[in-house]
Amino acid sequence: MPDPAVTAAHVTAADIAVASERLRGVVSETPLQLNERLSTATGANVWLKREDLQPVRSYKLRGAYNLISQLSAAERAAGVICASAGNHGQGVAYACARLRIRARIFVPSTTPRQKRDRMRQLGGAYVELVVTGDTYDEAAQAAYAEAWESGATMVPAFDDARTIAGQGTLAAEVVNQLGHAPDVLVVPVGGGGMLAGCLTWFAAHHSSTRVVAVEPAGAACLGAAVAAGEPVTLERIDTFVDGAAVRRAGDLTTGIALAHHPELLTVDEGQICHEMLALYQVDGIIAEPAGAVAASVLGRQLTVGADQSVVVIVSGGNNDVSRYSEIVERSLVWEGRKHYFLVNFPQEPGALRRFLDEVLGPDDDIALFEYVKRSNRETGPALVGIELGSPEDLPGLLERMDTSAMQVEQVDPNSPFYRFLV
Repeated sequence: MPDPAVTAAHVTAADIAVASERLRGVVSETPLQLNERLSTATGANVWLKREDLQPVRSYKLRGAYNLISQLSAAERAAGVICASAGNHGQGVAYACARLRIRARIFVPSTTPRQKRDRMRQLGGAYVELVVTGDTYDEAAQAAYAEAWESGATMVPAFDDARTIAGQGTLAAEVVNQLGHAPDVLVVPVGGGGMLAGCLTWFAAHHSSTRVVAVEPAGAACLGAAVAAGEPVTLERIDTFVDGAAVRRAGDLTTGIALAHHPELLTVDEGQICHEMLALYQVDGIIAEPAGAVAASVLGRQLTVGADQSVVVIVSGGNNDVSRYSEIVERSLVWEGRKHYFLVNFPQEPGALRRFLDEVLGPDDDIALFEYVKRSNRETGPALVGIELGSPEDLPGLLERMDTSAMQVEQVDPNSPFYRFLV
């Protein structure tokens, strides 16, 4: 088990101050914007820290450049290696192209193509991409093995003091822009690097700030680590929030969390999708799933005081437009407006018309209709997806289904079968 006192001492506020100077002219001082929608919903003054507007469209450049720029001449000549779900790799690619250092970046197969293409574009001739494994952790294992064999320097995405110090520079920037320390800082968490840096800096300078760490429910590795008192490997994770889909939190980041006790929250992936759409449609912000994690708990799991100053980190904007159909689907399911049913239709004229007339409500819509089996002459089971006008319309729909002559079975969202639909 890591000793929190010893582990936390590996990164100091002084390290973060030095990193801020090192990053000057490399990273952008991203805007801190008052958000009317979230402020109205909470009664607080909610500010968004727009790290999606960095040159690589995420905060990851801070840690990557801070580490790579400190390498010796011999280390630079040997090159670097990293593992990434996408954003860290872009930070490494940008840094290596700027510093003229060769890099091999290991990414899992689940990394969106848009992020892979951006790594190649940012790194140019200095970067080689290696696609391996299905998760970040599998890619990281391969990357560490390659670094050990080749002598190249490993650039961790979160579990290195230099990475943490670089990512922690965001904390001082927020306070300088706001003019004072926020009452609440809401941080998205994957492996915990940015959280560790922010915890370290705020503990030294503004210990009264409430730091809230938010993880996707399908990959809550830091919460598991804090509960166990040490990093643990999650048996399974949901990789949808690819920028935060980490199976095991870092040793160093876990130690810092144990030393400073942030408030830990988890958020459903469907709720994250709902917030992504709100950011896009209302605020005009293109956030990736990890970038919407922190904002998604406002007014829901997270309660803040009226007129408090709340800073929410929008950690990245590397979203692939081809994913929006799935994002809309997950959001509708989470809202309770999208449901799936197995309906056994009589094989006779007018059966579907009766279903539409007698079962569906006036604001309901058929979003999917597929016959599952046609071998029975008397009945034909079909998979039917229904989008409701309002979540409150579901009880009436279920009641009409119960009184109809058709056999209807609702598909449980928690069933393995449901994963084929969403």
